[in-house]
Amino acid sequence: MRILKLTPAVEKKLLRARQERDREAERVAADIIADVRKRGDTALIDYARKFDNINLRREGIWVSSGEIRAARKQVGADFLRAIKQASRNIRRVAEKQLPQPWGLQVEPGVTITQRVSPIDSVGCYIPGGNFALVSTLLMTALPAQVAGVPRIQVVCPRPNDKLLAAADFLGVHRIARIGGAQAIAALAYGTKSVPAVEKICGPGNRFVTAAKQLVSADCAMDLPAGPTEAIVLADRGNARWIAADLLAQAEHARDAGSFFVTTSVDLARKVQRELQWQLGELPIAAIFAKISMQLVGRILVAPSLAAACEFVNRFAPEHLSLPENGESLLKRIRSCGTVFLGPWGAQPLGDYASGSNHVLPTGGWARKRGGLSTADFVKCFSVQSIGKNGFLRLADSVEAMATAEGLFAHRNAVRVRR
Repeated sequence: MRILKLTPAVEKKLLRARQERDREAERVAADIIADVRKRGDTALIDYARKFDNINLRREGIWVSSGEIRAARKQVGADFLRAIKQASRNIRRVAEKQLPQPWGLQVEPGVTITQRVSPIDSVGCYIPGGNFALVSTLLMTALPAQVAGVPRIQVVCPRPNDKLLAAADFLGVHRIARIGGAQAIAALAYGTKSVPAVEKICGPGNRFVTAAKQLVSADCAMDLPAGPTEAIVLADRGNARWIAADLLAQAEHARDAGSFFVTTSVDLARKVQRELQWQLGELPIAAIFAKISMQLVGRILVAPSLAAACEFVNRFAPEHLSLPENGESLLKRIRSCGTVFLGPWGAQPLGDYASGSNHVLPTGGWARKRGGLSTADFVKCFSVQSIGKNGFLRLADSVEAMATAEGLFAHRNAVRVRR
């Protein structure tokens, strides 16, 4: 992992690299979406064989209830205890996030109330590369359940026993063995076997992210949650722990981005040495961490903490760790997906069990919105109760404004009631 001075030129290069449209992914995703819309289940079967080496004609698109029950018996007690604790925390946070109904008399005879209603159906995309991400199932299905979504279906190309057991624990039993851009297309437009949904949520690779953006005109999306990224910002601290956090996020994919931003050249070198040592100790399964550290990851030495914080705000990382001086630095932070305060805030705690949602904006989208929450699964609509007294109090103002805009039918709809 290279050490670079955080100059305007270096920052410009880093920001430009992540803002470039992935035209190859868009092209591939567009072709797959068009094919699924045309050939439906047949296309899903062909892509499952091509990309995931899965025979859906033999195994079936949907996981059977028998498979789900059998999977529950295959997992250990430790895993189930972990799922219970993580689910409890995620549910508690989701309940706190749920928008509430309210009512307000804005003036006599005019009352506005807010109603909160769940969306009708949700598709949860669960990445299934080397391992099916059980944690993502919890992070997407639980907020949907708290919101009251009546139909939740899950897609994952390789749903293993642990994923199926966790789904059974949650009471989610609609699980399709599909993934990639083809799964997004099936959820958005439907096939003979896969019903279309109102909204798709969950992170994915570059092709999944491209597919979500392409179908967003027809099916609601949660947020662009593409290749993961993390920044650790510190001018002092435990180099070993900092390196471990950087490697944890780099492990997700070869295009994951892990950055250490500091004002201390000495600490930068210590973290660099720790990264090299820990990379050598990691098993071969963590090969993505090694690749992403070489291709994407950087150690950036800023001229001051103020400059470092402004870089973070412009970069708007998915994950931000402030192991030291957390409260004072946090006052300067405006844009990120989630923040881990203090040296004990290991980033994987948030990935799994702290309760905060790990489906977070990437690619700079944290400048525009926050992470997934229960609010993403409901619709808030207003109800306007207006009596005669309220009508008379508003009528003159409405007629004047309608006349100013030249909307005379609007004015007439008020006048005829006088």
